[in-house]
Amino acid sequence: MKQSEYLRYDATALADLVRRGEVTSREVCEAAVERATRVNSTLNAICYPQFSEAPAQHFPEQAVFAGVPLLLKDLAQEQAGHPCTYGSRGLIKNIAPQDSEFVRRARDGGLVFLGRTATPEFGLKAVTESELWGPTRNPWNTELTPGGSSGGSGAAVAAGIVPMAGANDGGGSIRIPAAYNGLFGLKPSRGRISSGPFMGEAWTGASTDHVVSRTVRDSAAMLDVLSGPAPGDPFEIPGPSAPYAELMQRSPGKLRIGVFTSSPYNTEVAPECVAAVEETARVLENLGHRVEYAAPEFDGMALARCYLGLYFGEVSALMAKAKEQFGATDSDFELDTRLIGMLGETMPLSDYVRRRQQWNEFARALGAFFGSYDLYLSPTTGQLPAAIGELETPAHLKFAARLMLKLKAGKLVHRSGQVDQMALESLARTPFTQLANLTGTPAMSVPMHWTAEGLPVGVQFGGPHGAEATLLQLAGQLEEANPWFSNYERLEDAF
Repeated sequence: MKQSEYLRYDATALADLVRRGEVTSREVCEAAVERATRVNSTLNAICYPQFSEAPAQHFPEQAVFAGVPLLLKDLAQEQAGHPCTYGSRGLIKNIAPQDSEFVRRARDGGLVFLGRTATPEFGLKAVTESELWGPTRNPWNTELTPGGSSGGSGAAVAAGIVPMAGANDGGGSIRIPAAYNGLFGLKPSRGRISSGPFMGEAWTGASTDHVVSRTVRDSAAMLDVLSGPAPGDPFEIPGPSAPYAELMQRSPGKLRIGVFTSSPYNTEVAPECVAAVEETARVLENLGHRVEYAAPEFDGMALARCYLGLYFGEVSALMAKAKEQFGATDSDFELDTRLIGMLGETMPLSDYVRRRQQWNEFARALGAFFGSYDLYLSPTTGQLPAAIGELETPAHLKFAARLMLKLKAGKLVHRSGQVDQMALESLARTPFTQLANLTGTPAMSVPMHWTAEGLPVGVQFGGPHGAEATLLQLAGQLEEANPWFSNYERLEDAF
């Protein structure tokens, strides 16, 4: 299979060719490896290649994605016998004893694994620049980040290595790379996809697995492959009335959509991100939907503090696990990670519990909003992609070091203005995504806009818990009205 031919197909179409015997899985995998070999030295998207293994992997010949190559994210998508480093030197010895549910179901869905994609350490940033793997670059402009934490997956799919790749989202990590790489990215509802067997709820329910993809139908079909509970999961949620791959082809009807472009943290929003929303609103009106300015009413800074409390606690717990199980030391972790871990260790347990309880306030506010609207529309991100290395400035590192010194001296408390400053600095570039994580509601980034310089800009839609079908139906409608697949042709000869 020629590389030029391979790049024209999404995963659904490639599987159809394999099932009909027009191409073999080996030929498809060889085309993917050829593309990876061509572009990965520039992008650094794949941190753990399995190029020689992929063509020989067995798959169900009539499965949805029969013989199609997939890249797994190097965070939580464990594959038996292979490392899963979370982008950290501290977890370099973490060899999975068995497949995660994500991997098991992907394999049952016919996918074969081409390797693993880079992520920032512990998936903590909206840039993918770990000390372990180095910086991953955006294929639309290699001086810029592809976002994070699923930045390796975003870059790989946009550049055409694979038509979709594994991703997960605990604060925007599916939607941010989708926005920065011109892809479709859906974060499903809490409980839709099992996090088993290694955990019950990832990030206390804030995080979930799925993929980034070039087409809506690939994400819909992959949601069918991945959905459903596993034995021992904490709860089950109702399944769809029909497969998502079928539901997405139906009309969503006339939707009421509330639009907002102001950051919930009162931080600056780039004009290009606002323009993308306004342009999308006009498309929605032309499609017959009712669109008006309206936003859920909640305390944005309270949400930022609650999210950072989760962040602190999860990092300190994962660092402790790495030390206990694999003998990691503090020097095996990056400076920012060590700081966040210290904040987690020093946070009073009562503060953590109160912040976790406050998630209910955001869920109730969003529930009230959905009493009047079917969906909301906002920017996916508040800013365009940062330059490689931009967020690792000396000033930032000095600020982190000062906070660490104060923590060690017992002079920093979690209610201090400095912690709020850290919260805003961490979230200012991506202030729109955390709401869906803390409320457990589905949200998606749709590639509806490109800047004059040729950079993609995503817009975000969010819906009530369990509303994936409505989101996918609207995404399919937008994809038909504003086809974005042809934009990827610009990247074919870019490397």
